[in-house]
Amino acid sequence: MELEFNVSLITLDGFIEIEKYRCLYFLIVFTVFILILFCNCTIIFIIVVQKSLHEPMYIFIAALLTNSVMFSIAVYPKLLVDILSKRQIITYYACLLQYVVYYCLGASEFLLLTAMSFDRYVSICKPLQYQSLMSKRRVTVMLILSWLWPLFQLTVAISGKVIINQRPCSFSLEGIFCDSALQLLLCKKLEELAVLDTLILVNVVVLPSLFILFTYIRILKISYRSSKEVRSKAAQTCLPHLLVLVNFSCLSSFDVIIGFFGSGYPKTLHLTVMLQIIIYQPLFNPIIYGLKMKEISKHVKMLIWGR
Repeated sequence: MELEFNVSLITLDGFIEIEKYRCLYFLIVFTVFILILFCNCTIIFIIVVQKSLHEPMYIFIAALLTNSVMFSIAVYPKLLVDILSKRQIITYYACLLQYVVYYCLGASEFLLLTAMSFDRYVSICKPLQYQSLMSKRRVTVMLILSWLWPLFQLTVAISGKVIINQRPCSFSLEGIFCDSALQLLLCKKLEELAVLDTLILVNVVVLPSLFILFTYIRILKISYRSSKEVRSKAAQTCLPHLLVLVNFSCLSSFDVIIGFFGSGYPKTLHLTVMLQIIIYQPLFNPIIYGLKMKEISKHVKMLIWGR
């Protein structure tokens, strides 16, 4: 029975010299986790409390930051426990759950950014139709789909892999949490499942990215032909979204490459990129929106300095 239990445990083998730098790792990760929660929750609180910010653009920002908070909660507590533990382990099914949550929230970020680009497109290119096209009902549907559509697709995909692979063939995962490296542990890799993974990638990443590209090209064209005031509005509201999108896309690319093309990357490189994904993006989002969005920045200053 003891052997049977141990076989279901997966070792997280992505840490480097954890025995030597355990306290430093814990201090840095814990500090970052608290900063992420504080920065994101502060912006969310401002948007919820200030009625002047109850507009689709700010609602989508609050949803994006909520996504970052959920993402961090899914990763950081287990990561902190692992840093303090002598053995960095996780059960197979807990690893699968973390994998699903991690990628669902990552895909949701792309879809939320897509919804935000559509909102900016309508606001700048079709201002007279904005109220009808961005009604409360439509905004609610877009938010629900942004979270449920990736969840449905990934649940179907991971269920098929669990049925085929009751247990992994390897029990050492080259990562600090259950990311795309989990794919390398599976015994059977059927072409049908690979096709399904590709379809999911296209649905939640490629097509949304193409749509975002289309909307911003249209916005640039309209802004170029319009007055200075329209160009200024487009720059103030679109630039933060573009910065967040570019940052998230670059950090996500390496993770996708590992999942599709296998291992062979230096452990240091893998650890560095994974740390950037879980640190930069959740911190980058509230900082960008807090500094670059004029209305949010104004309320942040009032909250901090009382004026």
